[in-house]
Amino acid sequence: MAIVGARRCTKYGEDIAYRAAYDLARHGCVIVSGMAYGIDACAHRGCLDAGGTTIAVLGTAIDNLYPRSNFGLAQRILEKGAIISEYEPGAVTKAYNFQIRNRIVSGLADAVLIVEASLNSGTFGTYDFALKQGKDIFAVPADITRPMSSGANEMLRMSAHPYLDVSDILICLGIKEKRTERDLSALSDMERDVYRLIKSGICDADAIVARLDIGVMDFNCAITALELGDYVLRQDNAWSAR
Repeated sequence: MAIVGARRCTKYGEDIAYRAAYDLARHGCVIVSGMAYGIDACAHRGCLDAGGTTIAVLGTAIDNLYPRSNFGLAQRILEKGAIISEYEPGAVTKAYNFQIRNRIVSGLADAVLIVEASLNSGTFGTYDFALKQGKDIFAVPADITRPMSSGANEMLRMSAHPYLDVSDILICLGIKEKRTERDLSALSDMERDVYRLIKSGICDADAIVARLDIGVMDFNCAITALELGDYVLRQDNAWSAR
């Protein structure tokens, strides 16, 4: 599964890319991306945090890692995946290399998820390659007033399938969704109540505190235990159940 999108993405885009990669990896999908800033890096991290395998396709030679700030991420990828390039060591990097490498990103995948992109985004190159290769393309719907949402929304208008949750892609790939119940026996009563509310879709801290009529300190203790136990995933000031 390829997951791509804007380098200068929003926090919303980062969260969606990370969670999509995490959930897909938990279902056995290999995640492919370009190891760029923004959406690419979040997709690699989400996959790795789920214990999955990820492939990074570079637009540079293998001995000229870019961006250098992703060196730590690259080391993690090599532990559970691969970093590949079509350019021989020492090759000079040219701007168009990053566009044409996207044919490999989409070519390695059965389907492509575009998380966030503006109308002039290079992600349209991946979209075009995926179309020519006959891949299924998904895009994340977003706020129509934001420039960073305009590209993905335009792809939805043209031909992409809307991505609302991981089941959309799993159905397309013919993968049965895992719906296992977590063992909550090790949790305290409060931790169990907080977890069940989050799983039901009540994810905001203030809403949980109000619904359970508990103190903020008690909530903080419970949510910290749930995070450490890998029961929930934090996204800004909200949580989702694992």
